[in-house]
Amino acid sequence: MGQSASTVAGAQNRIKFRSSSPVYSMKNSDDSDDVVVVDVFEAGDLDYTNYIPDECLACIFQSLSSGDRKSCSLVCRRWLRVEGQSRHRLSLNAQSDLVAVVPLIFSRFDSVTKLALKCDRRSTSIGDEALVLISLRCRNLTRLKLRSCRELTDAGMEAFAKNCKGLKKLSCGSCAFGAKGMNAVLNNCSALEELSVKRLRGITDGAAAEPIGPGVAGGSLRVVCLKELYNGQCFGPLIIGSKNLRTLKLFRCSGDWDKLLEVIAEQVSCGLVEVHLERLQVSDTGLAAISKCLNLEILHLVKTPECTNIGLKTVAEHCKLLRKLHIDGWKTNRISDEGLIAVAKHCPNLQELVLIGVNPTCASLEKLATNCLNLERLALCGSETVGDPELSCIAAKCNALRKLCIKSCPVSDQGMEALAGGCPNLVKVKVKKCRLVTSESADWLRTTRGSVAVNLDATEPENPDASASDGGVPEVGNENRQVAAQVGGANIASSSTGRSNSFKARLGLTTGRHLVACTFRRWSSFGGSSSSRNT
Repeated sequence: MGQSASTVAGAQNRIKFRSSSPVYSMKNSDDSDDVVVVDVFEAGDLDYTNYIPDECLACIFQSLSSGDRKSCSLVCRRWLRVEGQSRHRLSLNAQSDLVAVVPLIFSRFDSVTKLALKCDRRSTSIGDEALVLISLRCRNLTRLKLRSCRELTDAGMEAFAKNCKGLKKLSCGSCAFGAKGMNAVLNNCSALEELSVKRLRGITDGAAAEPIGPGVAGGSLRVVCLKELYNGQCFGPLIIGSKNLRTLKLFRCSGDWDKLLEVIAEQVSCGLVEVHLERLQVSDTGLAAISKCLNLEILHLVKTPECTNIGLKTVAEHCKLLRKLHIDGWKTNRISDEGLIAVAKHCPNLQELVLIGVNPTCASLEKLATNCLNLERLALCGSETVGDPELSCIAAKCNALRKLCIKSCPVSDQGMEALAGGCPNLVKVKVKKCRLVTSESADWLRTTRGSVAVNLDATEPENPDASASDGGVPEVGNENRQVAAQVGGANIASSSTGRSNSFKARLGLTTGRHLVACTFRRWSSFGGSSSSRNT
């Protein structure tokens, strides 16, 4: 600024350009201190990425979204090669015609360790031939997800297991292979740590069912999740034989589970820290068995109507390390103040409490607030007894509380006003379907407590039969789930190792059409940011 035209022109005359140089630089000339020599590339030769090693370029690609990676792979042949070799996650449309392009796909993506094969229920899925070809190309596979691959048989799973012995995680749903195929995996994959099975149609129902497990995987298995199995108890030998099992999840599996839980607790009681039971035929006898798991930290009881205060008291008295407790009482009133007071008395480490269809009063809430000094997250949904006195009790006593959710409870503006002067550490409040709470009180609370994010929603339709595993009460901080995005080429979808999962590890419960849609998973939707962790 302020330079004359003659000064600028003189400066331009003192600049010299030298082409075809291997570098770009600006330096003083030997002839004169006033002359600057600028080295540039010839037109069309300027490509700084040629000096970036393949390893660094791969790291850059891994920080991009799947769509951006796809665009980058179209830039040049080198980028196409590096992008393919650095992609470790891949999701494929597993229709029958995939077998023809398996060699081509895995020639490009030759470093895949995490693979998802998903087929539309109306389409014909891949068969054994395609799975065997994939296993030959991906011998370093550590994670496999199968969805609706109904043409796979026991023979195909056995061949796959022999070729991919380093498998660490297997998730299969709506597949048609049976116990022999599952046993083949357990007998060959000694590093298997997590097994999730949903609607495995090939398992024989009744007494003729072939026992499953434990095989060589019994020493490494950490997580077992069984969903919607007609004869899930045939997995009993696997669960009992997994000496290092830490997490057991049973959802909507038929049969009486009390006796099996007694055996399981005797065998793996030292290691179990997390148990989920949903819509299961289990009673206080089963809870008494679970109480032998002295290291238990997380317990979900969802729609188990035979479980009562007696069973909950037994668990509380023995499992004193309990940190997270989710109870969906299904409005049976079989779990009430009596059981909750026992939890308050014996579980001082409780950090998270979710009550759905349970009717606590000030008596139990005050005990929980007084004895559980680390209680940070509280959700009360569909409770007929949680009104203004109970909300005032929470405000006055729960000093550590950070996140509060109230849904379908008879609270009013008076209860909301109590929150203005209580819960000093409160950061988020969510109120849904509480018709006596007005938007004016929510606005007033926002103004009074500027650091508290307040969300009021009274318009969501009721769904009293929501299921926790369908999204109502999933595990807090839950297993990061792999979701693959689309990449170029027919029948191919994938995601990079650096895909964003900031919302997946968010502490909380899912929203949508479910009864507990108000809880923690979507706290961030009404202000504040939640911390995330990468998988």
